[in-house]
Amino acid sequence: MRWLRSLLFHIFFFSWLVFLLTTFWVFLPFPRDVIKFALRIWSRILVLAMRVLGGMKVEFKGKENLPRGAALIASKHQSIYDTFIFYLLLDEPQYVLKKELTEIPFWGWYANKCEHVPVDRSAGAKALRDMVAKCVDRLQKGRQVIIFPEGTRTAPGVTLRYHPGVAAIYQQMPDDAVVVPVALNSGSFWGRREFMTQPGTITLEFLEPIPPGLDRKVFMASLEERIEGATATLLEAAEAETGKKPADTP
Repeated sequence: MRWLRSLLFHIFFFSWLVFLLTTFWVFLPFPRDVIKFALRIWSRILVLAMRVLGGMKVEFKGKENLPRGAALIASKHQSIYDTFIFYLLLDEPQYVLKKELTEIPFWGWYANKCEHVPVDRSAGAKALRDMVAKCVDRLQKGRQVIIFPEGTRTAPGVTLRYHPGVAAIYQQMPDDAVVVPVALNSGSFWGRREFMTQPGTITLEFLEPIPPGLDRKVFMASLEERIEGATATLLEAAEAETGKKPADTP
């Protein structure tokens, strides 16, 4: 039964993704808010399919920690789920993503229209400066920038080195912006490069904002401690629900 639900969900997911790629070009001539609204509808229907076909419910905690304006959302990253769910939670989501993604036909057009922030990893220090400048620009416009400090998806229970880019943005962001750490357990149910999905409740938790003005090392230590500590707690809840330990979850 789980195999069948996974099959049906993936058939829908890839079909729905193809629909996005091949039809959303009609929104490109219109203001950015139009394609943002369309992506929000697309994401909402995908969340519905997650529940109906895959048995994956979603739960959000700590929404009271979200500001109404500028914010740097520093999130754990375990699943494709993390790349679209913020469209349903934030007014002005702006993802920091690999430049290669913006060079993909159709997908790249939409990412550029949404004014997401590309990072050219081959450009070294220049890439960091450009990324920080663009993120600060988005924050000055009152938007919410989503960054994955580890730079890539990780399996549940795995922690990679937190990249310095998030600290560079923190040190230059506007005075009215805050950093909101995000913990989640999405990889326990929709794992990276995995066909089999796991029925259960994906939980995403917005943690208490980190105040401005901290020393760079203190900020990085606090960010990692908060995200990894809360994520470990959410993974324990996933284990209790699914019976699978993080180490058993691909």
